[in-house]
Amino acid sequence: MQPVLEAIEAISEQIRAFDKEIATTLQQRHPEAKRLSQVPGVGPVTSLGFVLSLEDPTRFKKSRSVGPYLGLAAKRDQSGQTDKQLRITKAGDEYVRRLLVGCSHYILGAFGPDCELRRVGLKLAARGGKNGKRRAVVAVARKLGVLLHRLWVTGEPYDPEYRTHKTTQAA
Repeated sequence: MQPVLEAIEAISEQIRAFDKEIATTLQQRHPEAKRLSQVPGVGPVTSLGFVLSLEDPTRFKKSRSVGPYLGLAAKRDQSGQTDKQLRITKAGDEYVRRLLVGCSHYILGAFGPDCELRRVGLKLAARGGKNGKRRAVVAVARKLGVLLHRLWVTGEPYDPEYRTHKTTQAA
């Protein structure tokens, strides 16, 4: 059993070294990715992957375009009177899509922070259906991609209650 424990410790040591290397890269070469890490559930790997995948934030006129670019928008089948909503398109970078879905699982999970993203996702999951939770995860991943792009473009700090503050100010 001792050799297995030593192998696990050696691998853990390598993981810590890589984590330090990623943190250094975030600080020195991609400070915008550091800013995206302020969203709970989004770590340095996700924010760095997002920034490196999109490359230039100005290539999108609207932040809402990021969701379909990453393949997180539903396909549609429109013919005559029918308008079927199908699975997501899965276009774009698969790795970033997986990272965003992982982040949305954390946000919707038991230890996720109370924020607007979580409330929207839980509301979608509660609507039910046999795929309610899956649809909620994908929707939160899409919204998270849009939010990260918006934070990157504007440089604003993350506000977990953005929609709540916006509606109370309008009233």
